[in-house]
Amino acid sequence: MKKNLLLLIKLLSLVFILSACNQTKDSTSQGNTKETNKNGSSSRYDELANMTLTNGYPSEEGIQELKDELLFQRATQAYLWALPAMNMFAMKEGSERDFGKGYNILPIWKERLNAKTLITTPNSDVIYALGYLNLKEDGPMVIEAPEGLQGILDDFWQRPLVSEGLIEGKKWRADVGLPGPDKGKGGKYLLLPPDYKGTIPSGYYTYRSGTYGVFVFWRGFFKNPKELTAPVAVMEKTVIYPLGKKDQAKPMQFPDGSAGSHNMLFPQDGKAFELLSRFINSEYVNPVDMEMRGVLQSIGIEKGKPFKPDARTKDILDKAAKTAFKMGKMIGYDLPNYVEGTRYYKDKQWLNAFPVNETFTADTYNYINPRISFFAAAYSTSPAMALSMENVGAKYPSAFRDSDGNFFSGASSYVLHLPKDVPAALFWSVTLYEPISASGLDNGQPFPSINSMDNPVVNKDGTYDFYFGPESPGEGKNWIKTVTDKGFFVNIRLYGPKKAFFDQSWQPDDVKKIK
Repeated sequence: MKKNLLLLIKLLSLVFILSACNQTKDSTSQGNTKETNKNGSSSRYDELANMTLTNGYPSEEGIQELKDELLFQRATQAYLWALPAMNMFAMKEGSERDFGKGYNILPIWKERLNAKTLITTPNSDVIYALGYLNLKEDGPMVIEAPEGLQGILDDFWQRPLVSEGLIEGKKWRADVGLPGPDKGKGGKYLLLPPDYKGTIPSGYYTYRSGTYGVFVFWRGFFKNPKELTAPVAVMEKTVIYPLGKKDQAKPMQFPDGSAGSHNMLFPQDGKAFELLSRFINSEYVNPVDMEMRGVLQSIGIEKGKPFKPDARTKDILDKAAKTAFKMGKMIGYDLPNYVEGTRYYKDKQWLNAFPVNETFTADTYNYINPRISFFAAAYSTSPAMALSMENVGAKYPSAFRDSDGNFFSGASSYVLHLPKDVPAALFWSVTLYEPISASGLDNGQPFPSINSMDNPVVNKDGTYDFYFGPESPGEGKNWIKTVTDKGFFVNIRLYGPKKAFFDQSWQPDDVKKIK
C-alpha cells in the first residue's frame, strides 16, 4: 500500500513537470508569434496558414473560418474596386433626395459650395452645377450648352465620356464649353447610351457613355466673390432634353444647392453594399467587368436579384467595408513610391492626386492604388485635370502631414508660407478638408478656404502666410480655422498653372507647426 502511494506521488510529480514544460514551450511560442507580429505578420494569418488538415481535410470549424475569410477578402476588394461608382451613385441619390429626380433638375450652388454640402473635396471657390442623367430611362439625351460654359461629362464610373468618332479631326474626352469642341461658343451635345445601335443624327457634338448614368458637372469662375450672378446666369441657360423631344421636354429647374445641408457621401460601412447593389441593378453590363461582377455575385450582389445577406454575412460585409474604407484613406496618405510623380517635391510633403493620366491606365496594366486614392477622396476626372501644360487645366498639391512628418491636428496651430508670384494664370486657393469624409472642414467660417479673389494679406516681400489653428493668430492675417477634435488636410489649387510650377522654380513651403 505504501509503495503504491509513493508510485502515485511520483507519477503526479512527473505529470506536473511535463505540464510546466509544455506551458513554458507554449509561452515561448506565443512570445515568438508576438515578435513576428512586430515584423509585419499577424496571428490571424498564421492561424489560416497553419490550419490543421486531418487526412487532408479541415474541420467543420476550419471550413467556416475559411469561408468567412474569403467573404471578407472579396468584399474588401469589391469595395475598393467600386469606389468611383459608389461615390458617384451616392451623390446622385443624395441630390435626388434633396432636389428631385429628372434630367431637367440641375442644382446650382449659387452662393458657392460651403461645408454644409458633404461631397468629397469640393471646390468652394467656383460656382458648381451637378446633374445626373439616366440614358436607360430617357434614351439619348441632348444638352444645349450655353456660350461661356466650362464643364465635364463623366459616366458613373467617373470615366470621361468619349466622342463618337472624330470631331474636327480630334478624339474628345469629357470636356464641354471652353475646353471642349465648342470652344466656349456653345453648342448641342448628344449623349448616347453604351448599347445604342440606332442612327446617329448630324448636327451634334456626339459623345458615348460607358454607363447609363451620366454626370453633368459645370463650373463657373468669378473675379469678385461678392458678384456671382454672371456665372450662375450662364449655367441657367443650360437646356437638357431627350433626343427629338425638345417640344415635350420637362422645363428646366435650377434649385439652389447653397441653401441648406446636403449629405452626398458614400457609406463607410456595410450600407455601401446595399448602395452597390442598387447601382448594379440599374446599370449596363459591361463585358470588361464580368470578373468583378462575379466577385460581387459571390458576396450576394447580382443584377436582377435582391440583395438579402443573412445576419452572419451582413456582419462580415460591414467589417469588410469599414476596413476597405480605411485602406482607401491610407493609400491616399501614403501613396506608393513605385508610381513616379506621387510627390511633387522629393523633400516635401505635397502629394500629387494625378501622378498618372485621368483614366489611371498604363500600357499593360491599370494604376490601382492611385485610382483608389483619388476616388476615396474626390470625384470627376477629365484630361485637363491630369494635363501638364502651361496655363491649361489645374494642379492640386495636397498635404496630410506637417514638415515634421506628423498628421495635422485641429488642436494645434500651423503656418503655410507661399513664395511670391503664385504661378496661376486664372486663380489660386488654399482649402482645408476633413480627413475622413474629405468634405470641406466645417469650421464655422463661411468657407474653409481663401482664394486669390479674396485679396489675401500679402507680406512686404510679396509672399503669403496662411495660418491654420483653432484660435485666430490676430488681425490682419490669413486664417482658416480648425476644429480641435478633428484632423484636417490642406489643398492648394492652381488654375492655369504657369511655367514656374512645372520647372519647380516656385515651390510652396511645407506646412510648419507653430511651437
